[in-house]
Amino acid sequence: MITPKDNDTFVRRFRKKMSKKDLKFNSRTIHGGQHPDKAYGAVMPPIYQTSTYAQTTPGGHQGFEYSRSANPTRTALENSLASIENGTYGLAFASGLAAIDAVIKLLNPGDEVVSTNDLYGGSYRLFKQIFEKYGIVFHFIGMQSIAAIEEKVNDRTKLIWVETPTNPMMNVIDIKAASALAKKHDLLLALDNTFATPYLQRPLDLGADIVMHSATKYLGGHSDLVVGALVVKDKDLADKLYFIQNASGAVCGPMDSFLTLRGIKTLHVRMQRHCENGKAIAEYLAKHPKIEKVYWPGFETHPNHNVAKAQMDDFGGMISFVPNGSSYDDAIKIVEKLEVFTLAESLGGVESLAGHPASMTHASIPKEEREKSGVVDALIRLSVGIEDVDDLIADLEQAIG
Repeated sequence: MITPKDNDTFVRRFRKKMSKKDLKFNSRTIHGGQHPDKAYGAVMPPIYQTSTYAQTTPGGHQGFEYSRSANPTRTALENSLASIENGTYGLAFASGLAAIDAVIKLLNPGDEVVSTNDLYGGSYRLFKQIFEKYGIVFHFIGMQSIAAIEEKVNDRTKLIWVETPTNPMMNVIDIKAASALAKKHDLLLALDNTFATPYLQRPLDLGADIVMHSATKYLGGHSDLVVGALVVKDKDLADKLYFIQNASGAVCGPMDSFLTLRGIKTLHVRMQRHCENGKAIAEYLAKHPKIEKVYWPGFETHPNHNVAKAQMDDFGGMISFVPNGSSYDDAIKIVEKLEVFTLAESLGGVESLAGHPASMTHASIPKEEREKSGVVDALIRLSVGIEDVDDLIADLEQAIG
């Protein structure tokens, strides 16, 4: 029989063993920041479905006092997030937008943000319709040119907000160059790494201060949860974000934490198939006589392809394309005919999804602003899943006609 003392010794030894930082990425998705549960040695962190924790005296607890502030299951997820992004501190939120909300709350009225003009519609809505009325100013520009970013920087600028690859135009932004610019002007650089995931791209290693994920997507990977994440290296920055997380309360629950952690453990094998299938689909569409344009960073002709090749390990499973005719109706006819691809919001699940950004994910952006960045009415976005690629191609063939 294992005594509590024996169990404590086992856990201490395992923690020491797992504290090594030389594990490769595929191993860190499974073991990074993790250790067997202290009570019984459970390999997967238990779901601590509790709001509060017993104390022996006021303030006398075992590290947890109230689950908005911290929960053991969420802590396990946050440790994993920090590990896979090569960060030091991870924070898990109720959604990706809740994570972005926490970052913008670092700012004060009068501060300015330079942001990607081609970004997720929900991010744009949060910036424009929520935070602008509190006096924060946002500049939306194409960031493929670092010089264009610097033109918008002034003494009120405090943050550069980057997506790369962008949603949905798949534009690629040079993270190292953006980091150098941020450091030159003493700015924070925050990067939405949802499309690439740390399997393909590790922004903290390239100089970013904050990495954000809609963990709903690839990290969870099974379209069964809504979670957001932030990862940082700097302790002072982490402390500020932890304060906002606790004070604002937009944390994810223990069940979603558990499911996200489970999803992360297969991230590396799923991403490998997403990339393989994405490449095959992109090449198929590029050769199709009824397709006008295909946006995928793996093409040598894609803008900033060389940057993508340098900062990404592969090119992912997200693709956007425009059919011939370039009309709203042309796009709608195609997405409505798809059978293996599911017409739905979101991305990054094991199943392939198709979306129409103009009427779905980016509907909150005014048409004139959308079209400036290329998000035309005929644009279709694909999240290529891990099904048999021949079935996916056959489905596109019958839908495109």
